[in-house]
Amino acid sequence: MEYSTESLGKIFDEGMAKFPDQPACWFMKREITFKELRECVHKFATFLQQNGLKKGDVVAINLPNCPQYLIAHFGTLLAGGAASGCSPLLSEKEIVYQLNDSKARVIVTLDAIYEKVLEKILSKVPNLEIIIHMNISEYMGLSKFVVFLGKLLKKIPKGKVKPFPGKKVIQFKDVMNTPINVKEVSIDVNKDLALLQYTGGTTGYPKGTELTHANIISNITQISNWVPVEVGKDIFLSAFPYFHLAGLAFCMISVWVSNPQVLIANPRDTDHLIIEMIDKKPTIICNVPTLYLMIMNNPKRKTIPKSVFNNVKIYVSGAAPFPAEAIIDYEKNMEAGNKVLEVYGMTETSPILTMNPYLGKKKIGTVGLPVSDTDIQLIDIETGEQVEIGEPGEIICRGPQVTRGYYEKPEANAQTIIDGWFHTGDVGVMDEEGYLTIVDRTKDMLIVSGYKVYSVHVEDILVKHPDIELVAIIGIKDPDRPGSEIVKAIIKPKEGVHLTNSIKEDIKKYAGEKLSKYENPKIWEFREELPLTTVGKILKRALREEAK
Repeated sequence: MEYSTESLGKIFDEGMAKFPDQPACWFMKREITFKELRECVHKFATFLQQNGLKKGDVVAINLPNCPQYLIAHFGTLLAGGAASGCSPLLSEKEIVYQLNDSKARVIVTLDAIYEKVLEKILSKVPNLEIIIHMNISEYMGLSKFVVFLGKLLKKIPKGKVKPFPGKKVIQFKDVMNTPINVKEVSIDVNKDLALLQYTGGTTGYPKGTELTHANIISNITQISNWVPVEVGKDIFLSAFPYFHLAGLAFCMISVWVSNPQVLIANPRDTDHLIIEMIDKKPTIICNVPTLYLMIMNNPKRKTIPKSVFNNVKIYVSGAAPFPAEAIIDYEKNMEAGNKVLEVYGMTETSPILTMNPYLGKKKIGTVGLPVSDTDIQLIDIETGEQVEIGEPGEIICRGPQVTRGYYEKPEANAQTIIDGWFHTGDVGVMDEEGYLTIVDRTKDMLIVSGYKVYSVHVEDILVKHPDIELVAIIGIKDPDRPGSEIVKAIIKPKEGVHLTNSIKEDIKKYAGEKLSKYENPKIWEFREELPLTTVGKILKRALREEAK
């Protein structure tokens, strides 16, 4: 397959220029055209260059999904810099680590984050020179009174921003007064950094994943050829945050093909998501499985007209397993036909490795086939030898979208990139037609009396019980058997289900009938909620810490 050799800054600039008068995005009743967005992007890029940003310098974007995120991200790329998503939920310690590790020279943040977090740690981040701050309301399409009332009632966060010695502290709206004068930057797409995206990766502390212009270009090209997105005609909606690469990739594809996108600042607000679905009638939706289930179980879902369902081409699902039974349930309740399309990937792969075919044969419960120019092998976790078809093994991959490595982390690179193959840390099974099924993370795999227990497999079985909405399987150290674990199940019931002793016993009986003896949970916990990450994945690490 052929890939563009133009820089991402140029490619996205061309995408914004194709249909200047069409909407680029909607945010809280505000519509922004591609012409407006492009002008703001050019102003931001000019400001960065005039303030000393050089090719490859890192700009940290510490925002929820909002128009300012788009402006900062595409402006950074146009100026020749590298963007680095930075979660607004990071603690002081975490943000110090990321800013110092990335050597970020600029950060774009909320005034509320500045007051509560950033101001306290600015003396600890010597590389940081410029802080651009803004209020989330500045690009909302709400009246001044509504915004004032929102701040008063603390529904719209706000904070006081004071100058800081040795740092340039400037308002975002003042940056937008910069006269446009963007200087062209010579970019080597195969070498120059576009994103420094932080992830836990397969080992240890968060690491900056180096993604070049070519990495992103190749993956967007692979996805665009796999899914028939219509230039200027589709409408994108996703609640994935942009500081997560799944959300950012969806955002970048939208601009690449000159399509509008609906910006969702709070992914947990399913009421708002449903309102936006009714109002904007998206054609391509991308979310984590738990969020799809939350939308399906929201009583307001019944207010969605059939025309909205008919409009949706694809429900893309990624970042966590979507059990087959749950997909069937979703497609039935959401009148989604055969439209849920599971994908698989990670930050280190820009992010997509495999997708279920849009036009060809889709296999529910699998994450589909490798995208173009992508090689995948499954190897034995202990021996490193390639496993047989149908046998579980660690997924290793190579392709033009795969990272060259972690920023200044030679030890982590040596552990994860071996003989040109990236070791994902995920365990999968491939069938005779090449379809891949994810069965676990290597760190989530349990050892019970010498047997391997794949938590995803057990969860997939249990979630088929009619009273269960979510389930997490974790291992507890067996005090009587060193090196062995006890299987623990944490269950969240479906909405409206009252967990009587009879129902609990029925669930346990069901598990006994469907699972092998060593897979069957010995410890059961029933709770109303499970801890979720910012993108809606079950936070097993927190559950393991609780268990300790």
